[in-house]
Amino acid sequence: MDPVEIVQKEVQERRRAGRPPRALLSSARITRAALKLVTNDGYKGLTMAALAKSLNVAPSALYNHVSSKQDVLLLVEDHLMGKVDVSGFAGLPWTEAVTRWARSYRDVFASHLPLIPVIALLPVTNAPATITMYEAVTRGFQGAGWPEETIIDAVVALESFIYGSAYDVNAPADIFDAGDLAPTAPRFTAAVARRGAGGTGNAEIRNDADAAFELGLRAMVAGLAATLGPSAAPRH
Repeated sequence: MDPVEIVQKEVQERRRAGRPPRALLSSARITRAALKLVTNDGYKGLTMAALAKSLNVAPSALYNHVSSKQDVLLLVEDHLMGKVDVSGFAGLPWTEAVTRWARSYRDVFASHLPLIPVIALLPVTNAPATITMYEAVTRGFQGAGWPEETIIDAVVALESFIYGSAYDVNAPADIFDAGDLAPTAPRFTAAVARRGAGGTGNAEIRNDADAAFELGLRAMVAGLAATLGPSAAPRH
């Protein structure tokens, strides 16, 4: 190799060495880091400074990708909503599809409990996976004959139940233990002791939280169909 080639090779190697092998940050990396912070430290632990530190970058580098904590939360919301199973709305009967969707939705957020109070109030604006999820749900409702003006109210009612049920998954086993006050509430205490004694034979039910969720979901699906669904739609 002649001297010119040697110099050219050294210049090329220095240029390659000066370039990062990949972008320092990406939406996916930011989302994963934000989820990890919330999991470890709760929602209050998710600050832009803490997020930048966890990514081993300067805050200024983080602000090149997201302009605010709201932007970070939007990434997190979209990531989680993208995990919710809407496949049933492509072909299953409405009751089965909405049941599959609700179960998946609850499971996703039961694993990310600190984010529920935030994401439940976060607009869906510019969140592609979230909008895709809602579009699939809406299409499924419409395909089942639901009046358009009732669909979003039904979805919101179901979501309220789903978020509450996600909390219940994480409730302590002795949440209904009356302790020393048990003698003053004998009926309640007896009902707590009998909880789940009958069994259901439902493979989806693994614990008390599942039993309560399945009971409530069946009631909600039947009730919504009876009051707002196609069978209740006014005849023209």
